[in-house]
Amino acid sequence: MSELGILHSFRAVVTGSSSGIGKAIALEFAGCGADVVLHCNRSAEQCRMIAAEVHRLGRSADVLQADVRDADRLGEVIKQAWNFFGGVDIWVNNAGVDLLTGERAKLSYGDKLTELYEVDLRSTVLLSKMVGERMVAQGGGCILNIGWDQSDRGMGGDSGELFSAAKNAIMGFTRSLAVSLAPTVRVNCIAPGWIRTAWGEQASDTWQERVIQETPLARWGTPEDIAKLARFLVSPDASYITGQVINCNGGAVR
Repeated sequence: MSELGILHSFRAVVTGSSSGIGKAIALEFAGCGADVVLHCNRSAEQCRMIAAEVHRLGRSADVLQADVRDADRLGEVIKQAWNFFGGVDIWVNNAGVDLLTGERAKLSYGDKLTELYEVDLRSTVLLSKMVGERMVAQGGGCILNIGWDQSDRGMGGDSGELFSAAKNAIMGFTRSLAVSLAPTVRVNCIAPGWIRTAWGEQASDTWQERVIQETPLARWGTPEDIAKLARFLVSPDASYITGQVINCNGGAVR
């Protein structure tokens, strides 16, 4: 089967898909034949614009607006997502808090830790657990989480410490959940490197140079680089891959 049709008639949910990596994943899936539920917290208008792009690709799309920090509502979020297309074959936990740009960059160390715990870690764990149970009941499915390539080897500074705490937990959880849900549901994790999203676009010359020096392929990664790997990992072509954390980082090792 060609890549353009490799996800034909699959039903996918991508959390945090109003911009950046989430948007790229949603559009990549749609371009390969999947119907997509787009999720956001506040950026509903952006999601509706992406939904229109999905429709132009000939696939169905719907928008789910919910705050994943509200742990008590996550069960209802999953139920709503399942009802859009009568089931879910692919669930991508991409929602994450931006602590590097905007007002949240000014938060205290402790408040940033709380945000990462609630948005990145807790929602990923709880959603994955509940989604996994539904997928087992329906006879199959695939869950994909998002980690960070430097979290298991270390990066200095407040942001490095905080993101390592959250993303290492997600990566370890992925490996264990994959064992719990095997052989019915596959669970994997992508660990991006330096990806040019909002922070990368405004990073200082010092950071721009550092990225090039630390990356053997000598460039920033793009959201589309992550999306293409995501498409492979959730496709039938990756049917023998589960419990893996796969770096997508241009070969960086430090």
